[in-house]
Amino acid sequence: MKVFSRLAVIVLGFLLCQSYPALAAPPSGTNEPVNYVIKVSWKEAKGEVNSLQVTTMEGQFELDTIQKQTVKINDSNIPSTLKLSGTLNVLSEKKGKLNLFLGRTVPYVTGSVANSTGRNMSSYSQMSVGLNSNFVITFGKPLVIQVDDSGEVTVLVTREE
Repeated sequence: MKVFSRLAVIVLGFLLCQSYPALAAPPSGTNEPVNYVIKVSWKEAKGEVNSLQVTTMEGQFELDTIQKQTVKINDSNIPSTLKLSGTLNVLSEKKGKLNLFLGRTVPYVTGSVANSTGRNMSSYSQMSVGLNSNFVITFGKPLVIQVDDSGEVTVLVTREE
């Protein structure tokens, strides 16, 4: 009876590994955990270059931060946020699949009233804008992922050895 139980467990394990490749051993050369540096750079039409960089393992990542430039509404400096998030899946030692969201909040005036001194006071809200995309990347090789009149966005993913 013990032999039959062991044989059943071995056959079941084999069948599970065949029907669910994610449960099988990872591809050769990717057994050990590796860190990846994801750097997103954007060049604005005026020539200014900005970037965000995060170090992560394979899987999900998320970075929320505040932009150094603010938007002036009346006499107030209103901050804008930057968000970089996504998922990195390693396909091989040289390639990966990257789902990426790069966005920011943009404050805008929703109303305006004069206060008792005659100065306008504005209420504002913030709208989220950005790029959400999936693509295959080659580790160590920059990829232009978006170009328009306001500039271009490039992503570079490198393996840390």
